[in-house]
Amino acid sequence: MVDPLKERLDKLRKFSDSAKRRANLYSEITNIGDKHTANSLGALQKAPAPGKKLQKIGFLMLWIPEPTGITCAIGGPMIVAGRYLDKKYNGSTLHDVGHQTKNTMSSIRDFKNSVI
Repeated sequence: MVDPLKERLDKLRKFSDSAKRRANLYSEITNIGDKHTANSLGALQKAPAPGKKLQKIGFLMLWIPEPTGITCAIGGPMIVAGRYLDKKYNGSTLHDVGHQTKNTMSSIRDFKNSVI
């Protein structure tokens, strides 16, 4: 016959283990918040491709005919600045990352199904 006190004690041990695992998980999540992770997540939240827009404006200013050449003098640095921003800021957003992850998972699933 099963002792009800032992059953209750087993339940309490399971609850205690679950609470400890959850507390450890929460403490590990708080350790993730270093500067590099925050910068990466912040880059995913920014407006997509600010450098591309700046490059396009620079090319337009470079190709506009003007007798004084001021737009040519402004267009070149805008193109260079746009290229720098392309390297500094990623053009992808969280939506793009999720979409690419879904595509990768479906490719892995298709490969797994073809092998099996």
